[in-house]
Amino acid sequence: MTLAEKKIILGSASPRRKEILEGMGLEFEVDTENSFKEEYGPDTPHEQIPVLMSRGKSHGFHRPLENGEILITSDTMVLCRGQVLGKPKDREDAVRMLRLLSGHVHRVITAVTLRDCNREVTFSDTSYVHFKDLSDSEIDYYTDTFRPYDKAGAYAIQEWIGYVGITKIDGSYYTIMGLPAHRVYEELLKF
Repeated sequence: MTLAEKKIILGSASPRRKEILEGMGLEFEVDTENSFKEEYGPDTPHEQIPVLMSRGKSHGFHRPLENGEILITSDTMVLCRGQVLGKPKDREDAVRMLRLLSGHVHRVITAVTLRDCNREVTFSDTSYVHFKDLSDSEIDYYTDTFRPYDKAGAYAIQEWIGYVGITKIDGSYYTIMGLPAHRVYEELLKF
């Protein structure tokens, strides 16, 4: 069975992940029904958090996979100055995160789990993002205009703040967006 004959399921509501898979020319459906609770222990190594979350989302999928189906789940984490930055709780939290990122380099780690009836693979990819010093008015404008509450680290690289605030990236742009397209493609070909 070739990849074109497989039924790909994206287990994520992220419009960015959907956009990346579409850009890769893949046909897929979105199914986000899941029972997984995103929790981890305080001693979990930072680099392992996205891996555990991605794998957990895969195993929390609401039904067994049928022959010929491939489920894709993913998790993205921002790590800056020793702090894990998930999705902000509210405006104040988003502003706090953007102030922390301002003028610093941070890591974006995205983990992906691909699973079918017979096989499972989880991998992660890391990119480094360099932010300029952001003014309070820039942070306020971005937070109030783009309301980044559904984004790890309180920002999206493809939005205004990416254009004006990011001075350099080391690694994959798509890893920062939430799905390392090059690695996903490589691994899908092995299924």
